[in-house]
Amino acid sequence: MRVLLITGKGGVGKTSVAAATGLRAAAAGLRTLVMSTDPAHSLADALDTELSGQPVEVAPRLEAEQLDARRHLEDNWRQIQEYLIALLSWGGVDEVEAEELSVVPGLEELFGLLDVRRHVEAAAHDLLVVDCAPTAETLRLLSLPHALGWYLERVFPVQRKVANVVRPMLGRVTTMPLPQDRVLEAVEGLHATLGAVRAILTDGERTTVRLVTNLEKIVVAEAQRTYTHLALFGYHVDAVIVNRMLPEEVTDPYFARWKALQSEHLEAVRERFHDVPVLTAPLFADEPLGPEGLAPLAEAAYGDRDVAAVLHRGRPLRVERTGDGYVLSLALPLVDKRELDVFRRADELYVKVGASTRSIALPAALRRCAVVGAGISDERLEVRFAEPDIRRSDEAVDPAGAAAPRSPRTAQGS
Repeated sequence: MRVLLITGKGGVGKTSVAAATGLRAAAAGLRTLVMSTDPAHSLADALDTELSGQPVEVAPRLEAEQLDARRHLEDNWRQIQEYLIALLSWGGVDEVEAEELSVVPGLEELFGLLDVRRHVEAAAHDLLVVDCAPTAETLRLLSLPHALGWYLERVFPVQRKVANVVRPMLGRVTTMPLPQDRVLEAVEGLHATLGAVRAILTDGERTTVRLVTNLEKIVVAEAQRTYTHLALFGYHVDAVIVNRMLPEEVTDPYFARWKALQSEHLEAVRERFHDVPVLTAPLFADEPLGPEGLAPLAEAAYGDRDVAAVLHRGRPLRVERTGDGYVLSLALPLVDKRELDVFRRADELYVKVGASTRSIALPAALRRCAVVGAGISDERLEVRFAEPDIRRSDEAVDPAGAAAPRSPRTAQGS
């Protein structure tokens, strides 16, 4: 089953693009489902029909659904939430406040991604189009499977063993609630589900992201940051869709400056996203609503392209053998070197871009090697590893690539 994630800054028309993409695929004969994880619930407005938490047919071979946040919270979070509420209440937090604090920001969108797994496993459709939340929220929720998975793989097993040992003793000396086995099992179940979701979302042959942007400086900059951060976590962007361009037939002098600015921004988008197809769609005279209104949007954006095809292939992460060691290469398009930091701890490499950090478990061949350099080449971070007899495994490098004393930091780019 093919999966398309459609995202972009709020207000760029990503929901309309997602709905138009679904309609175009259905018209081509694919059994298609458009699903929204955006709390704004604007998919129903774009399709000009009522939607619910279950797939509803809106056109031949096309179904759509809105995320049912409450049901997902009950199904996936309630047992964990009850323990958190009890713990916060024990610590003196008001019960109503504890209820609010126990719902982690981003959970609604995350559970929407859990639905991706459900639909993929059901295989009732050929294509799933996901109308994601705006980019800031999408980045947060897309990193949750990775971040929570890291915690559950390394920290949680130790905590569970400790809890099983100390629970009987602490139960006699304190009233503090300790997690019961059913809570721990719920956490483990959530971890397993997140792992399965991440496997689907990072499979570039099955799942790709399409970024929607407008030709405004701030919006284009947001799309660039999104592109970099998605690559950081291993997600594949196969197209950028520039929406709401002023059409050629608009010749009023009032819009002359706008058209000139849009032309400049479009050239910048094509230059900065040079290896990814840049699709364009005009600003229509009427708001694109319903199947009839969305069809011209799909036609303008995709032309004669197969809407469900993988429009661009890339390898976000690869390891290659060199003469004296290995090079680990990670795609970081449009990254600002000033926001980049790379360091190693034990058998993991950490890559930090701004506020986002990804940990990469090193393959066996690299664990016995030492990091001897790092830099940016052709929009890829390249970290160089040498065999143990060339450099000690606990050494780092300075920005110039020379051996440095025992520090976890590596170069910010050379």
